[in-house]
Amino acid sequence: MQERSFELHHGNKKIGVIGLGYVGLPLALLFTQNNHHVTGIDTDAYKIKQLQKGKSHIPDISDTDITSALTAGTLTVTTDYDVAASLDIIIICVPTPLSNDGKPDLRFIKQVSEALVPRLQKHQLIILESSTYPGTTRDVILPILEKSDLAIGEDVHLGYSPERIDPGNESMEVKDIPKVISGITDDCFRHVSRFYRSIFTQVVPASSVEVAELSKLLENSYRFINISFINEMAMLCDKLDINLWEAIASAGTKPYGFTPFFPGPGIGGHCIPVDPLYLYWVGQKHGYHHRFLSLAEHTNNQLPTYITRQVQSRLEQKKNIKASNILLCGIAYKKDSNDVRSSPAISIMKNFLQLGANVVYHDPYVPEVTIDQQTCHSVPLTTEQLEDADIVIFLTDHSTFPMQKIMDHATLIYDSRNQTQGLKGNADVIVLGGGKA
Repeated sequence: MQERSFELHHGNKKIGVIGLGYVGLPLALLFTQNNHHVTGIDTDAYKIKQLQKGKSHIPDISDTDITSALTAGTLTVTTDYDVAASLDIIIICVPTPLSNDGKPDLRFIKQVSEALVPRLQKHQLIILESSTYPGTTRDVILPILEKSDLAIGEDVHLGYSPERIDPGNESMEVKDIPKVISGITDDCFRHVSRFYRSIFTQVVPASSVEVAELSKLLENSYRFINISFINEMAMLCDKLDINLWEAIASAGTKPYGFTPFFPGPGIGGHCIPVDPLYLYWVGQKHGYHHRFLSLAEHTNNQLPTYITRQVQSRLEQKKNIKASNILLCGIAYKKDSNDVRSSPAISIMKNFLQLGANVVYHDPYVPEVTIDQQTCHSVPLTTEQLEDADIVIFLTDHSTFPMQKIMDHATLIYDSRNQTQGLKGNADVIVLGGGKA
């Protein structure tokens, strides 16, 4: 059995990243930039084939980034878990979704852990980065890895470090985002710390894996509650005929005690709509009902219906919804991203299709999307397309949208992101939270 040393300054390490999605792939490339050899492992054979051809599936990562790492020999990608036996450090970045009944679904974490058991070697370091509830690393992963008959904390080291990748954010490099770190034992922590200190500008020690696990859920629950609150304020301001966006700007001038959050069509993605429900579940498991999270989920879930009804009400002042042409601008859940997971835009599109409207969408990052087993393709944002639409609905604030062109050629705009602020044109504009339609 090969002996491994964790004195990182004594040589570059062989690092495995399991799960090459929006978290794993950027991390893999960051590690290659620090002169480590990285093997990316993913069960999606198509994704692996595309990566082997130098094709990135993430807007933040260019094809050139992938090709350069492959050519330099610092990155290899595979579907084969057997390579895990030759690695020094293994980072787990697999999804942690919700089950159909709204409970934590840890099947991917469990599958990876089980796959590692027969391949574990002495002195390997295993780090979970997937967002999950407090207790997962100790109560779920640890018992599985112990099936290997290697002593965790002595023969193999295990830690947790919550991912903090922010897709579409070009203002901060991944290495400059403070990294929360933890270990199952003190010795595990030292190995995790030594590794991440060689990669990230700042590490933030947590006293236990449970503290680190909770910190990620706390971050996203904070955002979940505050975004849901401001969306509820938007619905109230539509009733009161008060511009919430202006009120937020005014409140934001206070130099202390106020953090601005902004309305939108609902919360999407894999983290913010999911992580708080992991926290809610673990609370229930211990006999505690988290009312704020429950109310926030209710508010978030009603936004797509609220926007659908607002648009329908305005359109039916002139024609039946079934005779209306609707153009959605943005189908991804987030600015300058191609991620449509839990995107409220998908729900809104479904609503209008079910009402019988003629719906098309434009999204430069999402060339096609499947709605109720039907594949829809992004349409070009031509003058004719804009003039033919009875309403243009902004659901994602992509920076590439030709805003003035849209303002000049659309007849009616529903703006859920306040992208039209300060712009003038021929279109009438309804703004979510902007007052009465």
